[in-house]
Amino acid sequence: MAIPKILLYYVFTPLADPDAVRLWQRDLCESLGIRGRILISAQGLNGTIGGDLASLKRYVRKTRDYPAFKQIDFKWSNGTALDPAGLSLDFPRLVVKVRDEIVSFGAPGELKVDADGVVGGGEKLSPAELHSLVGERGDDVVFFDGRNAFEAEIGRFRNAVVPDVANTREFVAELDSGKYDHLKGKPVVTYCTGGIRCEVLSGLMKDRGFSEVYQLDGGVVRYGEAFGDDGLWDGSLYVFDQRMSVDFSDHTAVLGRCRLCDEPTKNMLNCRDASCREQLVVCATCAGRDAPACAAHAAQPR
Repeated sequence: MAIPKILLYYVFTPLADPDAVRLWQRDLCESLGIRGRILISAQGLNGTIGGDLASLKRYVRKTRDYPAFKQIDFKWSNGTALDPAGLSLDFPRLVVKVRDEIVSFGAPGELKVDADGVVGGGEKLSPAELHSLVGERGDDVVFFDGRNAFEAEIGRFRNAVVPDVANTREFVAELDSGKYDHLKGKPVVTYCTGGIRCEVLSGLMKDRGFSEVYQLDGGVVRYGEAFGDDGLWDGSLYVFDQRMSVDFSDHTAVLGRCRLCDEPTKNMLNCRDASCREQLVVCATCAGRDAPACAAHAAQPR
């Protein structure tokens, strides 16, 4: 019986011909019946894909055969299901694109990459090293959420700073606003889903005078694998596929509150406006009554 799985991965490395890599990756995924989203730039590769276990294992082998991608850290998780053709139901289609950035901060000129990865980023901490840092420095350690603000509504590190950003492109202006300048002398640990956003964010922070910046290596995914819900993380982890969120144990705390009735929930839905990418925390009961909308689109006629 085919087993549905999902892969989350990225690598920062110079690529001389991103479009050639795009064609190869597209053909490889199509030949293996894999769906998902892969972004490629002159600075590397970033993907989230789903399919059956055997096909994804072949994808990993073929991708690592390319010398620049040999050291990619693939993060595995369980998929929801496969359709009768064996295609992942967690992704509606396969999308493989070339972009200026593989994570869109809107600052491609600030990112420097060599064969070893990002140049000038924050110091990487494993989950165990993170615990050691907190044990040594206590409440002086600041967790800085590198995700969109809506993602933190259902899960975050305890007492984390959650910037008020609706998308990654807003981080540069947020950092330049001065509202976090009081943190520049503190140990700041950036974190995000799988680690990629913090590769860039930690470097942006260092360039702006934050003196002691770390990044959680492997992101919340790796932390959850190591400590589940028995460490410093609370709640569910938002993910950008049809699952919407994942839990790390059978006793995951429910942090989210339905924006319509204020009941506890981790349920997330797209804004009903097709052009809007905002995600909303709405319980299943309220969602069943009426399609939800974000504040910007709630008053618009349907």
